[in-house]
Amino acid sequence: MNKTDLVNEMAAKTGFQKNETKRIINTLIDVLKTTLEKKEKIQLVGFGSFEVVKRAARVGQNPQNGNKINIPAKNVVKFKPSKKMDMSA
Repeated sequence: MNKTDLVNEMAAKTGFQKNETKRIINTLIDVLKTTLEKKEKIQLVGFGSFEVVKRAARVGQNPQNGNKINIPAKNVVKFKPSKKMDMSA
């Protein structure tokens, strides 16, 4: 599912116009991004949590020529799904 599909599905389920639904989804994404940029954790009960974690520097390998390369440390977003999201059943 891409963003257009999400807008269409949510508009159909809520009865909102597609342009209003798109604006709501874009606002949600902006709020999530801004919150994560401040390194604050986001917890959505029944869905999961997002948080920024620091990924350590490491040595990788260029798949084209096999040369070792240094990959610098960086911050990444980690998502942990809620137990209610378990899809194994």
